[in-house]
Amino acid sequence: MIIKCDKMEFPNTPFDDSNISEGSKIGGKMDKRKQIEGEVREYKSKNLDAERRRRQKLSERLLELRSLVPNITNMTKETIITDAITYIRELQTNVNNLSEQLLEMEATHGEELERKSEEILDTAEEMANWGIEPEVQVAHIGTNKLWMKIVCQKKRGGFTKLMEAMNVLGFDLNDTSVTASKGAFLVTSSVEVVRGGLIDAHQIREILLEIIRGI
Repeated sequence: MIIKCDKMEFPNTPFDDSNISEGSKIGGKMDKRKQIEGEVREYKSKNLDAERRRRQKLSERLLELRSLVPNITNMTKETIITDAITYIRELQTNVNNLSEQLLEMEATHGEELERKSEEILDTAEEMANWGIEPEVQVAHIGTNKLWMKIVCQKKRGGFTKLMEAMNVLGFDLNDTSVTASKGAFLVTSSVEVVRGGLIDAHQIREILLEIIRGI
């Protein structure tokens, strides 16, 4: 005997829908939590990398600072910075001392220039009062020999510069006489022309006049 059973159907109930919805919510929360935890781990990893790079750069800068400071008492970070501060203060003190010395030297140099200017004005005025003018006389006394008479203003270092100029021109001075009077130098000398020096008396006179006016 054969018994036929129709397909049994059960109607959907509100309880079944609520179970499905609750399961979906729980799964969504788990996924969200995993996502947040992943983001947190990634953020911490980035922070660790940044901190590692910062410490490495700081160590490099401390080593560079150590190489610039001559006296490092210890290799700790605190000691390096302290010694660097001490060294910088020493440098600042040295700079201040040198600046003061420079100002003193400039003041002294200025006073010296002023004194020299006054001396030059005094000698020039004295020469003018006595009617003395710069003068050069040159005469031949032999093939390569000259006699010279030079009158020029008495200035500090002026005679030395004149002798240097004579040497450059190829003149060897003999029997030289120098007299300082009334704000002027009077130089007389017999000169031997050497090393291919000038021999024309007029040309020598003009050159010497230009030299003593520029001294």
